[in-house]
Formats: sequence, structure tokens, C-alpha cells
Amino acid sequence: MAGQQARATMPDGKRFPWLDHYPADIAWDQPFAPMPLWELFEQAGKRFADRPCLDFLGRRYRYGEVLALVNRAAKGFQALGVGPGVKVGLCLPNSPTFVIAYFGVLKAGGTVVNYNPLYVERELEHQIEDSGTEIMVTLDLKQIYPRVALMLERTRLKRVVVCRMTSILPAVKGALFRVLKRSEVAPVPSDAKHVDFDELLANDGAVRPVRIDPLRDVAVLQYTGGTTGVPKGAMLTHANLVANAQQVKAWFPGMKLGEERMMAVLPFFHVFAMTVVLNMGLAAGAELVMLPRFETEQVLKTIAKRKPTLLPGVPTMYKALISHPKVDRYPLRSIRYCISGGAPLPMELKRQFESATGCVLVEGYGLSEASPVCACNPLTGLNKEGSIGLPLPGVRFEIRGLEDPTKVLGLNEKGQVVVYGPNVMAGYWNRPEETARTIVDGALFTGDVGLMDEDGYVFLLDRLKELIICSGYNVYPRVIEEAIYQHPDVVAACVIGIADEYRGQTPKAFVQVKPGATLTAEALRDFLRDKISRIEMPTAFEFRAELPKTAVGKLSKKELIAEAAAKSTG
Repeated sequence: MAGQQARATMPDGKRFPWLDHYPADIAWDQPFAPMPLWELFEQAGKRFADRPCLDFLGRRYRYGEVLALVNRAAKGFQALGVGPGVKVGLCLPNSPTFVIAYFGVLKAGGTVVNYNPLYVERELEHQIEDSGTEIMVTLDLKQIYPRVALMLERTRLKRVVVCRMTSILPAVKGALFRVLKRSEVAPVPSDAKHVDFDELLANDGAVRPVRIDPLRDVAVLQYTGGTTGVPKGAMLTHANLVANAQQVKAWFPGMKLGEERMMAVLPFFHVFAMTVVLNMGLAAGAELVMLPRFETEQVLKTIAKRKPTLLPGVPTMYKALISHPKVDRYPLRSIRYCISGGAPLPMELKRQFESATGCVLVEGYGLSEASPVCACNPLTGLNKEGSIGLPLPGVRFEIRGLEDPTKVLGLNEKGQVVVYGPNVMAGYWNRPEETARTIVDGALFTGDVGLMDEDGYVFLLDRLKELIICSGYNVYPRVIEEAIYQHPDVVAACVIGIADEYRGQTPKAFVQVKPGATLTAEALRDFLRDKISRIEMPTAFEFRAELPKTAVGKLSKKELIAEAAAKSTG
């Protein structure tokens, strides 16, 4: 970036207001040199070679060991034909396999496509076809593998690389898993379409060098609803992801490089965890203490035993931990820093969690299209209630007119939040028109409505998009509505997000059925179980004789949203 004096003014010539309140030990105008994303890890792997890197259910790996495995994975992927332009899907929970495959694909020259292991078949099929995923990496668990295997018949998917769960567990746990958990393991065919992950790694790690243009080459296709609610791939370049990892790292100047322990329970396939936990954590030389899923008591036990110092999460996670009836049995004082994302962080929850742990918990803001983190409240200094904080280093915010998006508004004026920075995506995969609407002259139009106050703190007030943020996950009403419409008795359906004390927001479905039909909430919920994921399942169904419509006959959610808001405040 250019120097602060050259870039530190608003369009009207006034100084950016956040600079007068920026943390003294963080330079807003610091540069972020583009590089291949895998180099970020390779630098850490060499610098911290003998330091702990990964801890998976008690099995621990050193940085040098993981770096060697990444190189072997890269060579193995190259042998399968992975190189520039080849998409490799990761349908995995948090595990050593995810880390090794992620950086291995990138070093081989390929592009990673993240998949939620809980996706139902329809969601897998859409994303594979839309992204052009040719190879998928997964585990041999019945909960995941069978759905992935079906995609070999239904989609363009050519190969499935399968890691055996027993091979990544500690020796004793692996032996017990073979005996006690055999029913959870899926049989995997021995044929040309399947590759054993251990066999993929069976080489000398001499990777064929691949030329990467960090500013142009896409490292990750991260699927998101964007501003329309239709899932599409945000093209995150190597430079985007490297910059965002470094931006977040810079926001925590008190971190001790090579000494921190990061609680890695947020799923890596989620963009927040991918950047803040995986990329930033490893760049800082932290040990990632991984759990494959969030189970409150297991997380509490792990914190007490492994004493992590960093705990990124979503508000529902922090709430669950301090609300657990046995929380007093587990010491939590090892935690120093926490960054919360995915949903608004109530100030009362912030105070309660900080009191229970002694840590500093701050709220950040981001979106997949920005890799994702754009703003955060400072670790020291003022945290304003309801604010998403100040722009990260290298990030610039503007508030644009809702009626005239070319107009830059003044302080405390309500408009659309617009973001500039090295972390802003290259665009949407194969969607030039939507890209042109979302990114204009380098500015990312977020679809969020907010304002900036006189101190440079940004406040979100509303959302232009219909996206529901549920426990930090993006839930798309259209996906749920399409599944509901598959029921033969349904005439019309609208899904909105309603306030939820635990999850932040939760989906509610309004349904109109055929005259004479007797569809119940329980029956509809049963019908939807294999069509949408658990996080997408509406927690409430309301059946109505008619749903509101606009003057031209289109279904209108405006009235339903207003009713729900009135009930929540009534």
C-alpha cells in the first residue's frame, strides 16, 4: 500500500476518522506483500520446525513433520493431474487430513473448493457441477463418504481420495475405533476412482514447482450466497487470503509467535475459520488444538487439559460454554484472546465470557467476498456497543447512498457499507454480471446497511440481502424454500430469519398448502430431513391460508419480517 499520508483521506479531503482512534501499536497503512498461500505455511514450517503444530484428539504433529506431509501430498496430487485450473474439493471435518490436503492442493497448483461435510446430496451435486470439482478428499465415515461416493455417478467428479479415520487417530484410539466404532466406518471400493490418502502420501515429496501469480490465481472457491441468496463461488486469490491472514495477525500484536495454542473447533470449511484459525494460526506458529465438531463439554475438557490461549468462535459457542452446568469444574483462564464473528456479539455476553475466562473478547465483521475479515473492535481501548469496530489494516470503509450508490455519504448517515482492501475477492466464479454488480472500481458492495460514526467505528443496521446468519453459518432462504416446494401439498412458501437467543437468527417457514390438505409441521419436518441440513431446518413452521403478495403477485416477505420483528419486541 501507499503511505498513510497518501491514502488517509476521504473523498471530501478529510482525514479518515478511524486513524485518530487506531490502536497505537498497529499501523493501518502497513503493506501486505502478495505470495502463494502455501508459502505462508512453508515459512512457518521452516521457522518453527520443532514446535508443535497440530493436536488431533491427542495425536500431535510438529511443524516440520506437517510441512513434509504437505510436500508429499502436493506430489501425490500432481500425480493425479492436479495443477493450475484443477479444482479439488475438501469434504472434511477439522482434522490433520484437512490441513495437509489444503496446503498440498495449493502447492500442487490447484484450487481448493470447500464443502460442508453435512451437505445433503442435492447441495453436493450443485456445488460440484457449478465449481467443476474433479477430485474430492473425504473420510471413510458413513456420515460423509456414501454421499460423496454417489457423486462419482451423478456429476463430473472423477476421483475420491479417502483418508481412513483410524490412520489419523492416536495409536490407542485408532485401535479402539477399529473395534468399537466399526459400524461408523463405510466400506470403500478398491478401484481406479478411489485413492487411499496414505497411498497419495507415499512418495519422496519432491514437488514439481508451479508458477503462481498471487494476484490473479484463485487459491480457494468459497461458496456463499453473496447479495442474492443463491450460492456461488467467491474467487479468493492467493494474495487475498495471505493479506487477510496477515491483517488479522497484525490486529493481535501481543501474540507470541511460535508459542500460542489455538482452539480449532470452528470448522475449517467455513471461511471465518479458514482464515482466522487455519491460515492465521499457522502463520503465527500456533499449535492448532483440533476437534472435529463442537460439543460443549468436550470443548471445556479440552480447554482445561490443553490450555489454549486463543479461541476464535461465534457468539452461540461462547454462550454455550459459559452456560454449561459444569463450567465451574473446568479452568478457562489460559485463554487470552478471542475474536467473535458470524453474528452480532451482545455486550452482556462479552462481559460474561471475559469475566469467566479473564480473556479479551472482541467482535469482528466480514463476509466471504472479503476473505472474510474486514473490521474488528480493538483489543485495547474502546469497544462500542453494537459496533463491528474499526477497519483492519489496509481496509477502507465507505457508506454509499441507498438510492444513489455512487454517492459517498458523510459520518452518521445511513447507507450501504462498501469495502476496499487487498482481501477483496477477484469476483464470483462464472458469474460476470453478479461480479459487476458487487465489485465496482475495486469497491465491494456488501449488501449491508450501516453507518460510520465520528470516531470511525462502523455500525450495521440492516441487511439488503435475505441471508440468515444462524450460529455463524450462512443459511439461504431460497435453498430451504426450494426444498419445501418439493412437497406435493405445498402451494407457496416463504422463509425468513427470526431472532433466536441462542443462535442469533433461526429460519422460520411460512407455508400455504392446497385446499383440503392437512400437512403438519412434524410431517413437513420429516419430509425435509434428507433435503436440507440440520442448520437449515426451520425451527418454526406457520401455516396460512394465504401468504402476502406484492401488487404484481410476487410473494412478499416484507410483511412477515415486520410481524416477526413486532413479536420479538412486543
